[in-house]
Amino acid sequence: MTEETTSGFGRREILKLAAVAGATFAGAGVFAQASASAAEDGLSLKGKRIAISATGTDHYFDLQVYNAQIEEVKRLGGEPIAVDAGRNDGKLIAQLQTLVAQKPDALVQILGTLSVIDPWLRKARDAGIPVLTVDVGSTNSLNNTTSDNWGIGKDLALQLVSDIGGEGNIVVFNGFYGVTPCAIRYDQLVNVIKYFPKVKILQPELRDVIPNTVQDAFTQITAILNKYPEKGSIKAVWSGWDIPQLGATQAIAAAGRNEIRTYGVDGSPEVLQLVADPKSPAAADAAQQPAEIGRVAIRNVAKLLAGQTLPRETYVPALLANKENVGEITKKLGIG
Repeated sequence: MTEETTSGFGRREILKLAAVAGATFAGAGVFAQASASAAEDGLSLKGKRIAISATGTDHYFDLQVYNAQIEEVKRLGGEPIAVDAGRNDGKLIAQLQTLVAQKPDALVQILGTLSVIDPWLRKARDAGIPVLTVDVGSTNSLNNTTSDNWGIGKDLALQLVSDIGGEGNIVVFNGFYGVTPCAIRYDQLVNVIKYFPKVKILQPELRDVIPNTVQDAFTQITAILNKYPEKGSIKAVWSGWDIPQLGATQAIAAAGRNEIRTYGVDGSPEVLQLVADPKSPAAADAAQQPAEIGRVAIRNVAKLLAGQTLPRETYVPALLANKENVGEITKKLGIG
């Protein structure tokens, strides 16, 4: 493998970009947590009923956001009305319909496919209920609390390109482009690799699924490995969240193809454990701070109801974990 790529970026330059990205993620995350509580003392939801609608809580990120929101509403003196649709779109629509009828003081929607939830977010807003969201890019949301998914997508892509030396075939899971954060992360991957013409996304792209995400990813990657049996024919597997990454990593290890590296987003503890294992194919995971995202969203509800003006989006920094810094990252996240 040569030191220079045809894009004009050398491997050393790519490594520098990835290293800077990781340091920026880590530093920003510490600052955000340190400053939030001091600046927001005095917020109250006393006497307020706050609806919390979760698309599902089977994934680490979703459960952390959901539980943190319930706790934060209670801490601020409010009454949480929390419901979980269990990844069932029909149930999600029904629970939003029920919440609108209950006329809470505000409604917070956690994730969801926009085409499914947006009509009901609009109905809530038309009914005079302030709507806020987590990871939902809806025009009916007064404020969306999320990670900087543009930064996540760019920095994870830079890490991947650096690790594979700016060339090689990569496998991509792209089953949830209708979910805004996944779409942004995917678009940023494409934006980065267009400057590295020797990096190719194998077609067709894979579609990750819910439920049985790990098992399905394992099966799909096993089939891909059988199709491309030569070592070096695949350099990496990318997914917009880290549960497909978990299944992909297991499949690669089972096939004895540990030269292939995997990449994902969220910071699920079981995936970070694999990143920490020097023998594991898991190379990097952009770890979000889901509990902090949940708390910040509820603080934004309190600010709004107190008459404050909110920005269109509130960003909570992510922490890019790789083989070199994963111990530090898991410690900062409180799961190390």
